[in-house]
Amino acid sequence: QVQLVESGGGLVQAGGSLRLSCAASGRSFSNYGMGWFRQRTGKEREFVAAINWSTSTYYADSVKGRFTISRDNAKNTVYLQMNSLKPEDTAVYYCAVHGGGGYLEPYRYDYWGQGTQVTVSS
Repeated sequence: QVQLVESGGGLVQAGGSLRLSCAASGRSFSNYGMGWFRQRTGKEREFVAAINWSTSTYYADSVKGRFTISRDNAKNTVYLQMNSLKPEDTAVYYCAVHGGGGYLEPYRYDYWGQGTQVTVSS
């Protein structure tokens, strides 16, 4: 059974950093793209970043230059390094396994984690 478990969320002051991890189990995802999404209270889930099997990366404009996605295939884990955090980054962050096609749309992802809360105080 495929399982994705996010960790690393928490409370941080504006300007601070957090590193999210997403550990996958049940199968290897080294040949699959992986993505991070976030959902703010009362908002739809939105794309944050993605990394494909060859480690090409994609970012939402709102996080470009501040967030970095990476992966460790040996550990079946994907990371999201978040720097220069802003209050508007406050959200539940989800990782997901890409199923094909574009990277921006949530429906293109087949498996999802349970999410980890990130709260940025001003």
